[in-house]
Amino acid sequence: MSSKSPKTARGQRTRNKLLEAAELAFGEDGFHATSIGDITRRASVALGTFYVYFDSKDEIFRALVAHMGQMVRAWIAERVEGATDRIDAERKGLIAYIEFAREHQNLYRIIEEAQFVAPDAHKAHYQRFAEGYKRNLGEAAERGEITEGDVSTRAWALIGMSVFLGLRFGVWGTERPAEEVADAAIAMISEGIRP
Repeated sequence: MSSKSPKTARGQRTRNKLLEAAELAFGEDGFHATSIGDITRRASVALGTFYVYFDSKDEIFRALVAHMGQMVRAWIAERVEGATDRIDAERKGLIAYIEFAREHQNLYRIIEEAQFVAPDAHKAHYQRFAEGYKRNLGEAAERGEITEGDVSTRAWALIGMSVFLGLRFGVWGTERPAEEVADAAIAMISEGIRP
């Protein structure tokens, strides 16, 4: 954590307001067109307040990428709690991811722009997902809920599926229920595509 981490609940709320404002500003206008003033206006805080929490636009952007990753992971974790097995967790997790994408449509622009603006933050965003995924898949294989296999390749394949299904059915169009999309994807995961 940064040395500028809030030390009080009020400070954390102000930092979160800045991150929420940054999500809107970067999501709508992109990194290069957004100024620190745009963020502070949206957050309804003084320009000087920004510098209490962040040193630069680059720093808040990187913090936002990490923050959005934490938000997604927490959102999914809450919704997969109580899953009966790994396949059920995959289904619930995919539904949750699509629903998150629908509620936070700026996610894609911010994360994809990070690929060029902050490549290390972009890579770390996906690596954090992959680490948790690998652990969960390995534990599920040990419990006999899924077959043994290369957990790294499986983790990245499942992440890729989620990302693109979230883009297609969370951002580009919401005409199909998330449950229906997840059911089709989970059928492919659990049954394969062989005749």
